[in-house]
Amino acid sequence: MKMLIVDDSLVIRRKIEREVQLPGLTGLLSARDGMEAVKVFTEHRPELVTMDLTMPAMDGTECVRQMISINPGVLILVISALADKATAIRAIRNGARGFLCKPFTVETLNTALARLVAYAKAHRTKGVS
Repeated sequence: MKMLIVDDSLVIRRKIEREVQLPGLTGLLSARDGMEAVKVFTEHRPELVTMDLTMPAMDGTECVRQMISINPGVLILVISALADKATAIRAIRNGARGFLCKPFTVETLNTALARLVAYAKAHRTKGVS
């Protein structure tokens, strides 16, 4: 499984790269904004994406929409400092499958990613994507 990390902060992208501990992970890709993310996503087809919402060039909300239009089965975990309930709901409505607030710990990151992958596997097994 390939994973794309999308965040305008190099510090956050590197933190996720260092801390992710997901079995079956075969590659890590990264992008600093939504425009770059859509390009990388189209070229490499990662199955899992972490997405910031507030970025230049194209925000995370629009980026989620575009990725879902390319691959409706992609697993997107929004990771944002925008922790209000409305933001989380908007991200989910746009196709994200989970939401994690910044700041996050190694444990909360890996738990959120593992739950997302497990949920997707369980529902794909039942014929639901």
